[in-house]
Amino acid sequence: MQDTLQLSISKTPNSRVENLDYHNIQFAREYSDHMLLADFKGGEWQNFRIEPYGNLSISPANPAIHYGQSIFEGLKAYKHEDGKISVFRPKANYDRMNVSAERMVMPHIPEEIFMDGLTELLKLDHKWVPDVEGTSLYIRPFMFATDEFIGVRPSQDFTFMIITTPVGAYYTNPVKVRVETHYTRAVKGGTGFAKTAGNYAASLYPAKLAQNDGYDQLIWTDGQNHELIEESGTMNIMFIINDALVTAPTGDTILDGITRNSVLALAKDWGYKVEERPLSVTELVESLKTGTLKEAFGVGTAATIAPIAVIANDGIDYTLDESGRVFSQKMLKELTDIRLGRSEDKFGWNYFV
Repeated sequence: MQDTLQLSISKTPNSRVENLDYHNIQFAREYSDHMLLADFKGGEWQNFRIEPYGNLSISPANPAIHYGQSIFEGLKAYKHEDGKISVFRPKANYDRMNVSAERMVMPHIPEEIFMDGLTELLKLDHKWVPDVEGTSLYIRPFMFATDEFIGVRPSQDFTFMIITTPVGAYYTNPVKVRVETHYTRAVKGGTGFAKTAGNYAASLYPAKLAQNDGYDQLIWTDGQNHELIEESGTMNIMFIINDALVTAPTGDTILDGITRNSVLALAKDWGYKVEERPLSVTELVESLKTGTLKEAFGVGTAATIAPIAVIANDGIDYTLDESGRVFSQKMLKELTDIRLGRSEDKFGWNYFV
């Protein structure tokens, strides 16, 4: 690989961006004009290209279909009031994607493929970045196996891609969640810390059961004894208990969330007491009963901050006071303002295209 990415660009003759209603954007329903692709074959990365967005042709024996050898990331681009476009912490996503790649026996992605490819793709599709309040351009990098072989072994060939989609809010209202004490999202020694397809496939059925009962998502507990709080749905989860911000420590079973890390950094900078520690279901329920739990919210790229209105456990719904969402509302505003250039970016999180 050379330091500068040798990228071929094929532009679409018929852009669809003029049909985009910036004031009525549903989450991930329309996709931008172009996509980035790169192939790993013969032990090296090659064929770096941007093409018009479209369907792929793959073998029915593709190992990603049969064995889930696939990883992905999620990040967002924002349009500032002066027209500049920034991406929030893309280097962190790049680093985490290679952590996932190692766990899933996939090749390391060179930084120039990820960063230079992303930059050129966004330059080409800059009109797809909406400028309406509460909207952004969601960016989905992903890599999947491309061998034509159904034997159970790591693939030798892979494709890396980036697609983008304009999005509005992921959750339009505060969410209702239920503590899950039967099904498991991840176990020690497993793939819970990696963003790999199988993690999300395994969560669909228990999440559907919760939705059938009127809840939006689950609070996942540890896979061994179901005694410790881990994540909520596809997000990290945080609590304000007494005067402390409490969240589970990362590890084998918990994704090292970039929004999570951003919230913790800002909270510490503001002087909040931050506790990254195990939180038991018993302690959570006790804090709900006594009122020492002031706020609960999910954090992640798609939702940024998702306030939790109801936590259910053992058949009992505990409703959180809407007026208590002081920290989460302040955090959402600050993250939004940093991403849009309204507040000082003291941590250097914004990457300008």
